[in-house]
Amino acid sequence: MAKLSNWSDDYWLLLMQLYLRNPVGVKPMYSRPMVELSLELHIRPALLFTRMCAIANHETPYIEHLWETYGSNPRRLSAAVKRLRGMSGFCNAEAFYAGVNTVETFERDFRPICEDIDVIPVMLIMIIDLYFRLTPATMVPETPEVIELARVMRISPDVVNDVLQLYQHFDPYLSRPANLRLLSSPLMPACRTIWQRFGNSSIEGLASYARELKEFFL
Repeated sequence: MAKLSNWSDDYWLLLMQLYLRNPVGVKPMYSRPMVELSLELHIRPALLFTRMCAIANHETPYIEHLWETYGSNPRRLSAAVKRLRGMSGFCNAEAFYAGVNTVETFERDFRPICEDIDVIPVMLIMIIDLYFRLTPATMVPETPEVIELARVMRISPDVVNDVLQLYQHFDPYLSRPANLRLLSSPLMPACRTIWQRFGNSSIEGLASYARELKEFFL
């Protein structure tokens, strides 16, 4: 198994504890607990998912040792995880990285866009997927698909609709008059970024990614 540059063997304990959480088994890649652990460790969810599959398959002697030590003793595992998280600097990024320039990549997709609105970039990714499955005439708050996506993400259909309207503004195949209210929206820069990332991407690949991201909201 390839070694991750920022991987520590201690992290196996965190993954095993998550694996053993009910319902026991490999958790969806973008389920909220997996993403939260990913953000904590600054390791992409896909890489954690691969490692969790290794736990499920008992792939190495080291993992076999973890199963023998902790597999039937959740209290011992919980105590080990508690000690790990209590280590100086662990899980205290603000203090640990004080004075150090850090560069976030995937983490930004799960951070709030701004303080004034409860939207994160992964929501915009799911909305751009919907954008390519609707026609402009159906990009309204009353459309069932808009209502359903808003329900899943726990935001207003009006917010989903605003994002759809912003994507229309960026779409080179459409000609839409400028909406001054939307163009001054705090969502505008983030929507532009998402359009640049996914506007010319594979529709099938985007749809598959959006389905995976849905797990974050379930």
